[in-house]
Amino acid sequence: MLRTILKRTDILALAALVALSTQATAQTATSSTSTHNHSHQAKEPVLVNEAEIQPRDLSDWEADWQSVYPFLQDGTLDPVMEHKAESGKKTAEDYRAYYETGYKTDVERILIDGSSVTFFRDGQPVQGQYTNDGYEILTYASGNQGVRFIFEKSGGDAAAPQFIQFSDHEIVPTKVDHYHLYWGDDRAELLTEVTNWPTYFHAELSGAEIAAGMMAH
Repeated sequence: MLRTILKRTDILALAALVALSTQATAQTATSSTSTHNHSHQAKEPVLVNEAEIQPRDLSDWEADWQSVYPFLQDGTLDPVMEHKAESGKKTAEDYRAYYETGYKTDVERILIDGSSVTFFRDGQPVQGQYTNDGYEILTYASGNQGVRFIFEKSGGDAAAPQFIQFSDHEIVPTKVDHYHLYWGDDRAELLTEVTNWPTYFHAELSGAEIAAGMMAH
């Protein structure tokens, strides 16, 4: 697994690999501790070996991040949807509808600095301080498993969510090129979200660069 901060070209290549191999179909949870299913359509379920999971700190995600949702809305990612349709089982329109639900968010930017997480809506910041609250292994309807790393608010603005939960395909301390973030005030209820997974890439990347990376593989 990657254990160093990715270079710009590495970010695009890894984003392409992950984006084109995940989220082929919306999944329904098999239990109350289920979430967005990163299915690779493998014949055998992808299971998590709990013995391999290591605690992770917010430093893994420390950076300035942008939502990919605006690029879906403005058509920047349309070529990506068309590219997926060429080898997938859905039309470009179907893929776009799927990601419209998945990527949808009004938080266009997230800044993570130390224990501080700042959410930006229409440029207006809401900040919270967060501490580690462990992780959950999630089982999906497909039989695949994944891990969410959870942090609980310990201070900051009242409007900041009580819990944030990261899903990024990793199970050990690792710098990542993108992640899916879930937030809310009910830890258990938040774990049941399986259709909406706001997704964030490094703020330095343009929409065109993200799209090009997604289509590189």
